[in-house]
Amino acid sequence: MRLPWGSRSLPADAAVTLEPGERVLVHAPTGTGGLVVVTDRALHLPDSTPLPWHHIDRAHWDQEGLTVTTTDGTTHRVLVPTPGRVPEAVRERVTSSILVSRHIRLTDQGGVRLVARRVPQKDTAEWDLHFDPGLNPTDPGLRAAADQALESLRRTMGV
Repeated sequence: MRLPWGSRSLPADAAVTLEPGERVLVHAPTGTGGLVVVTDRALHLPDSTPLPWHHIDRAHWDQEGLTVTTTDGTTHRVLVPTPGRVPEAVRERVTSSILVSRHIRLTDQGGVRLVARRVPQKDTAEWDLHFDPGLNPTDPGLRAAADQALESLRRTMGV
C-alpha cells in the first residue's frame, strides 16, 4: 500500500497552485488540514505564497514539524505530524540551491556569511550577506568591508 504523503500527485482538493511545468516531488499533510508540498521549484506551505528554494536560508525539522527562515529573515512554522520523505526532500532542495557559503571574519566581534544561490532559469547567482548577531549591517565601514570580501570571493570562486 502506498501512503498518500509519499505520492507525487496531489489530492484533488489540494489548495496548491503550481506554475506551468512545476513538478511535485513529495507532499505531506499538516496538523491543520493543509499540505506541505515540495516541488522542483519551491516549497509550498499552507496559507502562504510559494517559497522558491533560493529564498530559503534554512529549514529546521523537529518532532512536531518544520520551521523555515527565508533570506529576508521571515520565519514560517508548520506542524507536520507525519512528514514522510518531506524532510529529506527539503534538505536536498535547499542544499542544492547553494553554490557557495563562506563565513568571513570582519572584526573582533564577528563577520559575515556570504552565500551564492542558484536561481532557476538565470545565468547569474543571487548573493546574500548575513551579518553575525551584534554587527550593524548598515554601518558604512562594515558594509564596505563585507562588499570587498564579497568581490574577492566572487573572483576566487568564479561565481
